[in-house]
Amino acid sequence: MPSFAQTIIVVFSLIALGYAAAGVKLIRPSTGEGLADFVFTVALPLLLFRTIVHSEFDHGLPLLLWLTYFTAVFSTWALGHTLLRAFFGRDVRGGVVAGVTASFSNLLLIGVPFITGIYGDKGLALLSQILSIHLPIMMAVSIIAFDYGLRRDGLAERSAGPVALARNFLRQLLANPLIIGIFAGLVVRITGLPIPEVADRVILSLGSAGGPLALFSMGISLFGYGIRGQIASSLVLVGLKLLVMPAAALAVALALGLPELTAKVVVVAASLPAGANTWLIATRFGTGQRLASTSMTIGTALAALSSGVWLMVVERIF
Repeated sequence: MPSFAQTIIVVFSLIALGYAAAGVKLIRPSTGEGLADFVFTVALPLLLFRTIVHSEFDHGLPLLLWLTYFTAVFSTWALGHTLLRAFFGRDVRGGVVAGVTASFSNLLLIGVPFITGIYGDKGLALLSQILSIHLPIMMAVSIIAFDYGLRRDGLAERSAGPVALARNFLRQLLANPLIIGIFAGLVVRITGLPIPEVADRVILSLGSAGGPLALFSMGISLFGYGIRGQIASSLVLVGLKLLVMPAAALAVALALGLPELTAKVVVVAASLPAGANTWLIATRFGTGQRLASTSMTIGTALAALSSGVWLMVVERIF
């Protein structure tokens, strides 16, 4: 069995085990939330911190990597927004949630263990370059787009205004553990501050636990979100996320002539399903929660197949 196939089986088996454990009530929902909190606030930030400190970034400033990935993101976002408004009668705010759901890859909980399992530390180093700006960009564009949607939908009185939007965005960004871990790693790397061996081993131990726990807690979360109707519109968004977005990333990667490993990582990252951030954004905006939940659940299940297809595609092309 090819090594990438083994990785796919391991990754999605851990998600399925988490889902099953929640389904038979082997694990309480509060326990799952605690696992997710540990992964998000401790394990993965430390893993990314250590990756940035120790990895060799061979290709300098990753402008072409960012251009490739975010061209795929925003072209798919625009398509999801347009299709949901045109064929399912959603307002502008609903279109924003649809766009986010069609383009917001689960780079953290699924992407980190998946990319690491396939491409090792070099792949994780490339993924961390995407992660360093992924959340800030997606948050900023989501907030701006939704504020625009409020005005277009005749709800201008609910708009917070540009100053409040900027303040809220910066507050959320600076309090995000992932951003703190990445920023701290950059500071240590740039300044050359030494990390004591014992401290490095502690960081490695905690960070290494992040991958499997992230996948297991993802399964528990999926059981809580579940499928909540709006199947047809959700399938459209899942198709965009799992098929159109990686195809767009592949086309741009070929056009720009990205290095082999960089191209593989960016396409595989684009092929990952949407994660809980889409539901959190929908909840915060007060619309599209069922759409986001159903899309995330179906997309994660189907990604067990589609991710294998995209891995074979990039291995054949690059």
